[in-house]
Amino acid sequence: MKHYLLFANQLYSYPILRPLQKAIKSRGDDAAWFIHDIPDLLTEDDCRALNSIKAVQQYNPAAVFVPTNWVPDFFPGVKVEVFHGFNVGKRANTNQDHFRIRGHFDLYCTQGPDTTEPFQQLAEKHGYFKIAETGWSKLDPMFNYPTPDKLRSQIGTDKPIILFASTFSPKLTSAPALADTIRKLSATGRWHWIVTLHPKMDPAIVDIYRNMAGEHLSFFESDQEIIPLLHAADAMLCDTSSIFLEYLLLNKPVVTFNTAVPGPHVINIHNTDEVAASLQTALERPADLMQAIEQYGDHIHPCRDGKSSERILQATDDFIARDYASLKSKPLNLGRKLQMRKKLGYYKFK
Repeated sequence: MKHYLLFANQLYSYPILRPLQKAIKSRGDDAAWFIHDIPDLLTEDDCRALNSIKAVQQYNPAAVFVPTNWVPDFFPGVKVEVFHGFNVGKRANTNQDHFRIRGHFDLYCTQGPDTTEPFQQLAEKHGYFKIAETGWSKLDPMFNYPTPDKLRSQIGTDKPIILFASTFSPKLTSAPALADTIRKLSATGRWHWIVTLHPKMDPAIVDIYRNMAGEHLSFFESDQEIIPLLHAADAMLCDTSSIFLEYLLLNKPVVTFNTAVPGPHVINIHNTDEVAASLQTALERPADLMQAIEQYGDHIHPCRDGKSSERILQATDDFIARDYASLKSKPLNLGRKLQMRKKLGYYKFK
């Protein structure tokens, strides 16, 4: 039985690591969590948490899976980066941040050509890590969702469903600008709206949308599962939230409002009076738009079989068996190692 450690130090780590946990258990191996500086949200269905560095070292995992950009070097096992999101490009320096090499990881499990190709070039340049294109573990539940029509049945509508989702950044969010438009469109009963907002959204904005709930609009709190919403909706209205990339991978159309990342795979608009017509166009699924969505999906995440977690595990095993011993040594990184020891209160060096 092999041991694998799931390292969580941001709340978004849970939905990324849980599919890996499931895959590890399915093949008869053992997983454990190490949770740092965030609430422990493990349930009775999850594997146990290790509560000390000594416990981690005694557990002696073959690999540590990490969605964030750092991992303690004093944890045993190869360090595997599984990423916390797509390279959305919300800020001018996002591309640089996404591909920044910090010297922590042995293996990067990339989502698709969009990330594989730049990281492969970096791997060849540095020589102390490898790349495997596996797909993203977080999306496995979306592709494997057993009841895609359940939410529509619960809402009880045969009308087209529009999902509105928005990021929280004041510079990027469309929620304040679109509130009146969505209220008026929902009042017509032309479509049924489902609305969910980022958990960091301004509470005053959240209240505006929460108070719109009624016969033709369903409001979903940010702590509710997003996957049923993605499957229920026939089209999405969004901005620069990364959730619209996940929605596109279901081969569904998106209208974006002043997005920072436009392209032929979305219908991007700049005025509120364009919302209704653009959504109607999206619902009609024009051939050129749907072809662009398919091509974009192939670029960012071509594996849509819901088995990315299994590929990550296999890539990790293959890396340990074939590649790990031949890598160059990682950079010394004394400054970062001291930072990690300070974070975890651990000051031993090998």
